[in-house]
Amino acid sequence: MNRVLHRFRTLPIRARLSLLVAAAVAFAVAAVSVTCWFIVQGKLYEQVNNDLSKMVARGVGPDGVIVCADSSQDNNTNKDEFQPKNGYFQLVRQNGTTCVPRYSEGTVKVTDSDKEVIKRADITKANYRNGTDGDGNAVRVLTMYKGIDQVTSQPAALMVATSLKGTQSTLNELALILLLVSGVGVLGAGAAGLAVARAGLRPVDKLTEAVEHVARTEDLSVRIPVEEDSEDEVARLSRSFNSMTSSLASSRELQQQLIADAGHELRTPLTSLRTNIELLTRSEETGRPIPEADRKALLASVKAQMTELAALIGDLQELSRSEGQRGERVQVVSLEDTVESALRRARLRGPELTIDADLQPWYVRAEPAALERAVVNILDNAVKFSPEGGSVEVRLTSEGTLTVRDHGPGIPEDELPHVFDRFWRSPSARALPGSGLGLSIVARTVEQAGGEVTLGHAPGGGTIATVHLPGAPTPPPENPVAGQ
Repeated sequence: MNRVLHRFRTLPIRARLSLLVAAAVAFAVAAVSVTCWFIVQGKLYEQVNNDLSKMVARGVGPDGVIVCADSSQDNNTNKDEFQPKNGYFQLVRQNGTTCVPRYSEGTVKVTDSDKEVIKRADITKANYRNGTDGDGNAVRVLTMYKGIDQVTSQPAALMVATSLKGTQSTLNELALILLLVSGVGVLGAGAAGLAVARAGLRPVDKLTEAVEHVARTEDLSVRIPVEEDSEDEVARLSRSFNSMTSSLASSRELQQQLIADAGHELRTPLTSLRTNIELLTRSEETGRPIPEADRKALLASVKAQMTELAALIGDLQELSRSEGQRGERVQVVSLEDTVESALRRARLRGPELTIDADLQPWYVRAEPAALERAVVNILDNAVKFSPEGGSVEVRLTSEGTLTVRDHGPGIPEDELPHVFDRFWRSPSARALPGSGLGLSIVARTVEQAGGEVTLGHAPGGGTIATVHLPGAPTPPPENPVAGQ
């Protein structure tokens, strides 16, 4: 059985559908055919039973006595003129002996059910059954209690029977006709199922060809035509495939752009590192020492370029992390504590600046490390562009809005739409350290937490960054706050 199921599962869908349709039709036709055959059989037997009931009245003489063929009673043929010319008639006595009149076609084999009729001695109840005559032919038998036999003075029953040859012939012909009709119906159903399967799976064939083409050529521009008003399963599958290929094409384009941008950004510090290291190596090989001041400058440049490379690689790793990796670490976070931690790092990087903070409690659902990195990036931007001895104002309101305002030169109006793009750096900031990924990481982290971030001009000059995150002023009781 398991082997049959396994082979069935390995068949093509068309073949499976055809077999299932044929099996369903075969079951239905078989049920109808068998029901029809039994109904016809019941009707035919009912008609034969009625004929037997009519034969009972003709099976005995006018005086109620059955004259047996070997009886010594008067065998005047005139008394037998009323008797039927066909059928089986016999008398069965309590002791098992039988009496067969001369007008009977033959004898009928007596069974225990016939003897039970004599024991019951009820003339109102008749027993119908199938039996055989003395030659083994099939007959329909009616046995009914007759009373006391006048010849032997024993209880006796009258057995009347008729041949079932015509009835069985009719039933056999009906069975053959039903079998032929069922076979034709099953074959027709299988052919119809195959035709329907081919027509129904034609869109699936197109989808399969498109998938195989994409797998073979990696051409993500393939689209499957779908009728706009169609809502069946194949149309939904086609739309899902088109959506998937569009997403993959967009993801590949972003990946290629990221690789190109990363390669461009890595080239500059690597070139600088290579030049500085070659100068130091050549000095050692030639024995010509570099002046101490120049040597210190070279080493400081190497250290700065390595720091920039490390920061760039860290930013790239942050951008390459999948949504699933982030979702596993999401928890309730105190934004107030996160900003406090970021402020401590910002004050170390800008000791000459005055950083004023006014923070209210606010709790959000986010990844703690990513959220702190985003806040640090915003504060780093403010520190980087603030003039020496300037100030930075940080506010976290009770509605979950974080603002960071600096008093630097600000951002030109035409550059504002690009500040959150990857690797984009303002022409005035390209001389400053940075990878151009900080604000891009900020935007991604805030969006994943369900919030929004904007960058704009501050009243009176400078730049103001505004972050709004959904949350509440108090943490949910069932979730512990990260970091506490």
